[in-house]
Amino acid sequence: MERSDPYKARARELAMAAGYADPDVKVERPGMKAWPAWCQFRQAARDEHMAHEADAAGAEIAALKPQDAAYHDSPLTVIGEHDAATVVQMRNCMSVGNAVAGVICADGHLGYAQPVGGVIAYEKQISISGVGFDIGCGNMAVRLDTRFEEIESRVGNIAKDIARIVSFGIGRSNNERVEHELFDDSNAWKASDMEAYRQKAVNQIGTVGSGNHYVDLMRDEAGYVWIGVHFGSRGLGHTSATRYLKAAGGKEGMNVPPAVVDEDSELGQRYIAAMELAGRYSYAGREWVVERVRQIIGGTVTDMVHNHHNYAWRETHDGRDLWVVRKGATPAFPGQRGFVGGSMGDDAVILEGVDSPEAKASLYSTVHGAGRLFGRKEAKRRFSRDEMDAWLQRRRVTLIGADLDESPMAYRRLDEVLAYHATSTRVLHRLTPFAVVMAGEGEFDPFKD
Repeated sequence: MERSDPYKARARELAMAAGYADPDVKVERPGMKAWPAWCQFRQAARDEHMAHEADAAGAEIAALKPQDAAYHDSPLTVIGEHDAATVVQMRNCMSVGNAVAGVICADGHLGYAQPVGGVIAYEKQISISGVGFDIGCGNMAVRLDTRFEEIESRVGNIAKDIARIVSFGIGRSNNERVEHELFDDSNAWKASDMEAYRQKAVNQIGTVGSGNHYVDLMRDEAGYVWIGVHFGSRGLGHTSATRYLKAAGGKEGMNVPPAVVDEDSELGQRYIAAMELAGRYSYAGREWVVERVRQIIGGTVTDMVHNHHNYAWRETHDGRDLWVVRKGATPAFPGQRGFVGGSMGDDAVILEGVDSPEAKASLYSTVHGAGRLFGRKEAKRRFSRDEMDAWLQRRRVTLIGADLDESPMAYRRLDEVLAYHATSTRVLHRLTPFAVVMAGEGEFDPFKD
């Protein structure tokens, strides 16, 4: 039996308002089957629905635990253009706890409990749902002394070797045992109450997962090869987040109250220890993958940029000691560099923060990627493999793995979102991709956010 589409009725109304007398009339699409006219308006209908849902949730969320008057109407800086649901979701988050300030970066979109691209500064509190399920997810990039022309003839074989040696996909273990001092730090595992997961973490370190997690090979303006990776703390972070979210009485979902805990409570202390452990684990995993890819390519590392973008940092802003929770946002203090990837067919960048009033208002934060235009299911409805392959062929990108939900057409263009942050960051290097390795089609990853 065919499932009913919750957005169909409204999408039909929008189609008729746009001039389609018959919303079921078939509309041709290059390279794909024709679809009913109303399908073009399904995303708009969904955006409307999510905005109404966020509005309805706002009063309920604010009433759950009255916010201290000192934190009412704290400033929210919205950078770029966003659908109403994303902005309302962010305001709902800031109506709970000791929220001092908030930011939505230009790549922002709806997320679980807090927008991706959302930044909130809390006084003496930390948001478990704000950090999210993939604690310590981030980007790492290194430049080699190898030039692109030196390896151009074997790019295909290098990509195949990466896919063979590095573990992509769900529930994977690393085929190579990784020794790391983190696993000998008994105090950290005890403080986080994650000792029971230590052996699984040993087996999973250096696995990349699926979804938008990747290994990219790129070249810069001077022709040097860069290795870029994007993934997080895998099952360790997801298990930690799930455990502490439940302990804090949090809920899973989009328009739900943020799970905010006091930093000096027993629960807060244990969660902070778990977050820090997962952050160290993420760094170790990305470093292992980059080094393993370097061994495949050859050459020596001459530069390195490494950041989390799902994490909480202790920072001082306007003389106040705060927890700054960034969910899908890159820290960008003056002089601090970050690696920001586009979609699989677009240039990535190495950028750095600058000192400006706009940077201060952004809590020294910037984008972590281009930002999605369409959800995973909608991308698969809208786009074809032929379209995706044609895009990559024009850009001369070798791709192993991935599915339509990660197609370049499902994302904004990175240059467009970076333009909104032009007064708070500057681009140091443009990196053009020539090989991308991701998990294959049909992979669902429970460990990503």
